[in-house]
Amino acid sequence: MNVFFVRLARVGAVLALAVVMLGAWVRLTDAGLGCPDWPGCYGRLVVPDAATPAHELGTEFTRPLEAGKAWREMIHRYLASTLGLVCVALAAIAWRNRRDPKQPWRVPLVLVALVVFQGLLGMWTVTLLLKPIVVVAHLFGGFATLALLFSLGRWRTAAVGAPTAGLRALGLAAGAALVLQIFLGGWTSANYAAVACPDFPTCQTQWWPAVADFEEGFVLWRGLGIDYEGGVLDHPARVAVHFTHRLGAVLATVLLALLSLRLMQNVATRLDGAAVLAVLLTQLSLGVSIVLFQVPLAVAVLHNGVAALLLLTVINANQRIRQR
Repeated sequence: MNVFFVRLARVGAVLALAVVMLGAWVRLTDAGLGCPDWPGCYGRLVVPDAATPAHELGTEFTRPLEAGKAWREMIHRYLASTLGLVCVALAAIAWRNRRDPKQPWRVPLVLVALVVFQGLLGMWTVTLLLKPIVVVAHLFGGFATLALLFSLGRWRTAAVGAPTAGLRALGLAAGAALVLQIFLGGWTSANYAAVACPDFPTCQTQWWPAVADFEEGFVLWRGLGIDYEGGVLDHPARVAVHFTHRLGAVLATVLLALLSLRLMQNVATRLDGAAVLAVLLTQLSLGVSIVLFQVPLAVAVLHNGVAALLLLTVINANQRIRQR
């Protein structure tokens, strides 16, 4: 395989992780609508000066300019655009070397299509005023981009002995539980439900909160034209969302811990299992800290980034126990 291709894929994976974390920073600082249009900002490719009079920004923009928020949003777009160029370069290299049996070329093409769709989701995030299902889909697209770049980077290639069917099934179950938990985390953030349960380990001082409204909390699609900045759910619905995220954390933790212990029993995958366990414990600590310290910004951004790292360790584990 082309050495430059592998190195560029690794650079792209690091860049994708930065984009994911920067996206979390933008969301958590309420800067998602810092630029009310797309792909520019108030009709420009560079954020207007903070002192620019409102009438010079354009009469179609009713949201006042907040330069700090606008710059955070545009920096995220600039970095995401750079990542898109890296993905296009990978696809070009792969297509040129497609006759090499060791060169994957389908995944790079899928990656380009995914990046294009991510751009559309970024646009809809703005034009649909932070609609939660679009925000979560945009988050999933970022994680998927990272996962594909990671797989192309071929970080671990050593052969593993014949894994059991049970270990393979456990790897898939742990991965599925983690994907579900990432969705629940994104849904919690997009609906501004991170502090709906301010106590831990109980929620609203109860092990099963009586006020939780699960039906209202998981309405995936609501009407158009609603501004979702700050959230539109009432308190019981936010409690249901937050509490479900905690239940998902229990399920994912059990399966991921079992996977890590099984991997550490094999000398060939001991480091892979230790990586899953270490990142899992870090993520759990960050999640508890978010509740106890009322969503400190740095911890919340790290929680998003470590979720991405946890996904990569689980992907790596599944690749290792499934390769021949």
